[in-house]
Amino acid sequence: MKMRSFIIDTVATVVFFTILAATTEIFIAGMAFSEMLTTRLIMIPMMVLTGRPYGVWRDWAFKVTNPTNVWSKTLIDSLAFMSFQLPIYAITLVIAGADGSEILTLMASVSLIMLVISRPFGLYLEKVRAWTGVTTP
Repeated sequence: MKMRSFIIDTVATVVFFTILAATTEIFIAGMAFSEMLTTRLIMIPMMVLTGRPYGVWRDWAFKVTNPTNVWSKTLIDSLAFMSFQLPIYAITLVIAGADGSEILTLMASVSLIMLVISRPFGLYLEKVRAWTGVTTP
């Protein structure tokens, strides 16, 4: 079951964020298709490394807080997503050579994006798990 959960969470992460990012890169940023494809291929290993760990982190956050309504579930999804993904993004920026002010600016702007996408991703992850018979603890 652990391997199946790893595969489902990882595939769900890769599919969701590849579609979201590719759409953004092409239609908002105006990237060429080849640039978008290269970027998405580079990001797949990162998503493979973080897909299941994030699923475990999110499951733990929901188990500990036991949210009961739409607003509390949205809040927990947002907090779980940001507390997991922001540090990873910050480390990525440091490795890429961004300076302190660039990192702070990007972290602030990415936080807003994460607030918007965290709940839709959480709902999508739950649906994919349900479709594949993978249950959360």
